Amino acid sequence: MVTTRRPLPAQRPDLYQFSPLDFTTVALYVAIAAFFAVAGQLLLPLLRLLAPTPAAASYAVNLVFYGCVGILAVLAARQVVARDLKVLATRPWFTLAMIPAAVVAMMIFTAILVVVAGTTETSANQAGLQELIQQVPAWLMVPLIVVVGPFVEEYIFRHLMIGKLSRRWNIWVCCALSVVLFAALHIVGQEAITLPALMPYLAMGATLVFVYVWTGNNLMFSYFVHAAKNLVAAIFLYTIPPELLDQMQQVQG
Repeated sequence: MVTTRRPLPAQRPDLYQFSPLDFTTVALYVAIAAFFAVAGQLLLPLLRLLAPTPAAASYAVNLVFYGCVGILAVLAARQVVARDLKVLATRPWFTLAMIPAAVVAMMIFTAILVVVAGTTETSANQAGLQELIQQVPAWLMVPLIVVVGPFVEEYIFRHLMIGKLSRRWNIWVCCALSVVLFAALHIVGQEAITLPALMPYLAMGATLVFVYVWTGNNLMFSYFVHAAKNLVAAIFLYTIPPELLDQMQQVQG
């Protein structure tokens, strides 16, 4: 008896071709990020007039940025999202077990790289996030840093830069580029790029690249790992008093 085998989802070439919506999303992401990096300081007086506090202004900027890009990203990747969720649903226990395992592995890998670097340093991005969390309630911050932000970053740095770009470039080049650019994004605004500030984001980027490729370019699996890691960080930052957190960072430094 001859049976036919259904192709694996990852073998569908139509899902890994760049679309006009992909280019639009990336162009908007780069344009808004570059605009605020160059002209952000000039807009601060206006933002402070429109918002009651600097924290509210910063939150509003991030919400508009990730909200606009996130809508386009979901529309661009909707077929891949549906496909990958179906794949994960066929192995629910594997998915539920491997997501926390990947987060733990990421934390261990980060700790190892920090030890190798010899010291710890809070990046400008991390310092800004901590300051924002101290002033913005969790019900506003969690959807942004756990739901929207991770999806945008996984769509761009994993789905586009590896899933799609690797059809044209060597996959190892794409993986390395994904890790480096992902880390670079998170230290924008840093006066000096230092290895201790870069290490945590290199570790996170490398782990997310690994789980994305390991699961057959499953965008939703790497997204769930990224979201879970951000959720753990949010719980940590919201439950530990700021004074204790500052003391812990001073001891680590």
